[in-house]
Amino acid sequence: MDPYIYGLYSLIYLFLFLWGLKLSIKYGFFSWLNVLLLVTFGLVYDNLVLAMGSVVGKGSFLEALNEMRYWFHAFFTPLLILFSWAAIRKTGIDWLKGQAGFVLAGVFTLAMIIAELIQNTLGLKLESAQKYGVLSYESAGSHGPPILIIGVTVALLLAGIILWKKLKWKWMAFGVILMGIGSAVPIPLESDAATNGFELLLLISLWATKSFLDKNSDQATI
Repeated sequence: MDPYIYGLYSLIYLFLFLWGLKLSIKYGFFSWLNVLLLVTFGLVYDNLVLAMGSVVGKGSFLEALNEMRYWFHAFFTPLLILFSWAAIRKTGIDWLKGQAGFVLAGVFTLAMIIAELIQNTLGLKLESAQKYGVLSYESAGSHGPPILIIGVTVALLLAGIILWKKLKWKWMAFGVILMGIGSAVPIPLESDAATNGFELLLLISLWATKSFLDKNSDQATI
């Protein structure tokens, strides 16, 4: 069942990606909020590879496809920190609009990329795994606490709370909280894909936030 669920996720992420392109065309590509396009593209790819693993079959080609999932995760997921910074800027906090805010967000993003590369990506060794109908290649062994996920979650939650307080927009905070609950609480289902549904809810909340901020900024310039 899981391959079909991952396939559905991939289609929904593709829809979000295309919606994001439409928003970018309408409101302008030159916005740091648009880094969400790269994050969403990575998730389209990630879920598609998991969905198609059994079709592709075990071998070096599928291993290479799965290895790319880890590289996309290392370089794209930290961009959510820049998205968080760009979202907070829209609330009117002055010091974040300048160079200091950009440098702080950029350094934090770079630090998370480096941490993920060192912890999980460089020297990556994969082994085949088959669970709930999904054939994939996974990293062998444990690599300690998920530094990248913790850092990104803190940035997203902080931005979500500020947007809630400043602009009365609560959905980004709700998306982050639901993601945290879904990751922490075991789900009594014979499926790995079910937990990824919380990740999808987070991305939907982020794209809704992007749409809200774009429209809010557009109205402010009228």
